Amino acid sequence: MGWQGYGAKMRTLDRPGLVMAAVGGLAIVLGGLVAAVTGPLALVKGSWLAAYLVLVVGVGQVALGAARMLGPRGTRHGWVLFALWLFGNVHVMVGTLRRESWMVDVGGVACLVALALALLHSRHLPNGLVVWAYRGLLLLMLVSVPVGLVLSHIRTAVA
Repeated sequence: MGWQGYGAKMRTLDRPGLVMAAVGGLAIVLGGLVAAVTGPLALVKGSWLAAYLVLVVGVGQVALGAARMLGPRGTRHGWVLFALWLFGNVHVMVGTLRRESWMVDVGGVACLVALALALLHSRHLPNGLVVWAYRGLLLLMLVSVPVGLVLSHIRTAVA
C-alpha cells in the first residue's frame, strides 16, 4: 500500500498527533541551532544535546504524532502519550546536563511508558510497510532507553 492508501485511511485530524508532530519538528530545528552554536560557545555536551534533540525528541515525536493520525482517535491517550514523552525527554536532557542520574532515570521510565503506549496503539494501525517500520522504530527506542540509562550511570560514576 502506497502513501495514498494511508492518507485515505486518515481520520479527522488527531489534535494530540498534530501537536506531537509540530513539537517534534520544532525540536529538530532547535537541535540544528544547538549544533550551530556548540563549537563557538564551547558547549561540552552540545553535540550530544543536538543529536538527542534531533533524533530522539524530534524524529521520535514526529513519528509518534504521524502514527496517531493514522489510527483511531483516542484523544485522552494521545495527550497522555505526548505528556509522558515530553516530560521524559526534558528530564533526560536536564539530568544529563546536570549529571543527575536519578533525573535521567525518571525521564527514561517516562519515555519507556510512552513507547509502550505507542506500541499498544500501533495494533490499531492499518497493516503495511510504513506501520512495520514505525513499530521497528518503537522497538529500537525501547531497547535504547535502558542502554542510555546504563551509560548515564557509568558516565556519572566516572566523572
